[in-house]
Amino acid sequence: MAKRTRAVRWGVPVAAVAVVAAAVGTGPVIAAVRSDPSLPDRTAEQLLADVARTWQNGRMPQMSGTIVETASLGLPALPGLSGLSGPGGPSGASPTSLLSGSHQLKIWYAGEDRFRLMLPGEMSETDLVADGGTVWLWDSAANKATRLTVPAAPEGGHGGGHGGAFPMRPGAASPFASPFATPEQAARQALQAAGTDTAISVGDVVTVAGRAAYQIVLTPKSADSLIKDVRVALDGEKLMPLRVQVYAKGAAEPVFEVGFESLSFTAPAPENFSFTPPPGAKVEQGTATPPQDHRPEALAEAHDRGRVVGSGWDSVLVTSLPDVPAQDVPAQQQDGKGRDGMDVTALLDGLKGAATPVSGEWGSGRLLRTKVVSILVTDDGRLLAGAVAPEALYRAAGVKG
Repeated sequence: MAKRTRAVRWGVPVAAVAVVAAAVGTGPVIAAVRSDPSLPDRTAEQLLADVARTWQNGRMPQMSGTIVETASLGLPALPGLSGLSGPGGPSGASPTSLLSGSHQLKIWYAGEDRFRLMLPGEMSETDLVADGGTVWLWDSAANKATRLTVPAAPEGGHGGGHGGAFPMRPGAASPFASPFATPEQAARQALQAAGTDTAISVGDVVTVAGRAAYQIVLTPKSADSLIKDVRVALDGEKLMPLRVQVYAKGAAEPVFEVGFESLSFTAPAPENFSFTPPPGAKVEQGTATPPQDHRPEALAEAHDRGRVVGSGWDSVLVTSLPDVPAQDVPAQQQDGKGRDGMDVTALLDGLKGAATPVSGEWGSGRLLRTKVVSILVTDDGRLLAGAVAPEALYRAAGVKG
C-alpha cells in the first residue's frame, strides 16, 4: 500500500509532461548547414561544440530580461487542476499550472552570488534576491520574507555560488524549487540527451528578444513519436540559449515554448539586488532547496512508483494509479489532494471521463490523446503516458515488469 499511496504526491499530468520534456535518446545524427547573411555560417557540429565550451566555462554574461513560458498541450479541462498555486504561495507556479497558458519569470543577473529572480502573479509576486552572502525569498501574497541559509555542496560536488548547493545562474534549476523552465535548462536537457534516434540540423536564423539567433533543430526519426521537432535558438554572439520550442506533428504553432521576451546584456543596477523586508512583514529563517533531477527515470526512482519502457522519443512512463485516501498518507493529504492543492481523485475521475474506451491483447482501459501526449489508464490500475502514438502505449502495457 505504501508504494501506491506515494502517487498522491506526484501529479499524473506532470508525469506525462516530464516524458515529453525528456523524450530524446543517445548518440546524434547530424546533418545540414545553414546559410544566412545575418550571421556567420555554422554547421551543427560547430554550434554544438561552441555551446559545450560555453557551458564548460560556467560563466554567464551579466544580463536582465523576461522569460515567457507558454504551453498548449491540448489537455482537456480537468477537475483537480484549477486553483493551484506554487510553492511560494498564490504567486508561485505549480507543475500543473504550467500545463497551459503563459507564465513569466523576470531575471537580473550580475554574478553567481548577485542575482534576482521574480515570478509575477496577478496581484502579487515572489522574488528570490541574492546579494553576496545574503539570500532572501519574498512572497508578497503572504507578506512573508524568508532569509535563506544555503547548505554547502556535498563533498566532491559542484555548482554555482554559495557552496554550490544549487546553481546561481539564470539557466540553472530555479532556487524557488519551482518547475518553471528556463531556455538554458530546457536546451541542456534536449541537447545533452539527443541520440541515434535524432537527426540534428541547423535551421534558419531567427530573431529572439531582438537578437539574431542560430537554430539547432532536433528531429525524431521514430514513427511513433508525436513530436515533429525541438528547436533550440542560440544567441548569435553569446551562443547562449534564448528559446526552446517543441512542435507536434501536424501543428503549426509550438505546443511548448520557453524563451526570452526581452533581454539586455548590460550590468543590472545595484538596487535590483537590495532587499529589506517591508514594515509589518513576517520574517522567517529557512534553508534553500537544492534542485531536483526532473528526468522521468529519476522521478520514478525517487518516488518508488514507476518505470520507463522504451527509450528516446519512444519512452513510455508506466506507473500505478494512486489509492486515495489511505492510512499512511499525511493528514493534510487524506482528502485525496496532493501537494500544490491538486485533487488527485477528481483529476483521475476527470481523466477517465474525458478518455475513450480501448482494449487489446494488453487488456482494457481508457485512452486520452492530445497533440503531444498520449495517456492510457488501464482497468487493472496502471497509468501509461508518453509523447507517442497510442500503439506505443499498448505495446508498453503488454510488457511485464
